Amino acid sequence: MPTYTLDELSRMIDHTNLHPDATSEAIKKLCQQAKEYHFKMVAINQVQSQLCAAELAGTDIHVGAAISFPLGQTSIAAKAFEVQDAIQNGATEIDYVINLTEAKAHNWDYLTKEMQTIVAICRQHEVISKVIFENCYLTDEEKIALCQIAKAVEPDFIKTSTGFGTGGATIEDVKLMKATVGDKVQVKAAGGIRDAKTFQAMIAAGATRIGTSSGIAIIEELKKAADNHDGAFTF
Repeated sequence: MPTYTLDELSRMIDHTNLHPDATSEAIKKLCQQAKEYHFKMVAINQVQSQLCAAELAGTDIHVGAAISFPLGQTSIAAKAFEVQDAIQNGATEIDYVINLTEAKAHNWDYLTKEMQTIVAICRQHEVISKVIFENCYLTDEEKIALCQIAKAVEPDFIKTSTGFGTGGATIEDVKLMKATVGDKVQVKAAGGIRDAKTFQAMIAAGATRIGTSSGIAIIEELKKAADNHDGAFTF
């Protein structure tokens, strides 16, 4: 089993504030916390990209813009514009929500085109791409079909949830997604991950990135356990 240092675990966390009423001060605080705990990324609504890029300038912490969030119900052209605008304003990671209407209609050609379009823009700008499925609305067969598209298109990550649907990440979904994409694509778990036990379980299931607004509480909980682990964690 892999062994992780506390900093390596911090670097798996996307520190998140996607509330529609988040103030500029709240977003600045999010960035300061990300620097203090050395999180991998701040996950914010697209309009906050420029502010976060300024706050995090000179650090190795990424700015992650949520695209067509949280419903995914915009056209491919609209999503592409939003991605380009976010990147121009300093975003270095993109988390976009798929068109769930087309997923429920099993219009896999549409979803392939959507994924290809957004991933291509991200690659052009050397920006990390993540595809949000919103699994709470999907059958296992639909999740597998989307994973197979991702295996062919190769975004950097596929992601379980927005955290705004009727359910969040589950161990079963992470295992299913990872088993389907294999080593071609990484898996991000998000939604409802609020404590160290759940965090560790998601990583053990195959997730390499965790989206959570509870990152500080998780790391503080792990810090308390660090002495019992000689500063290293295996799970």
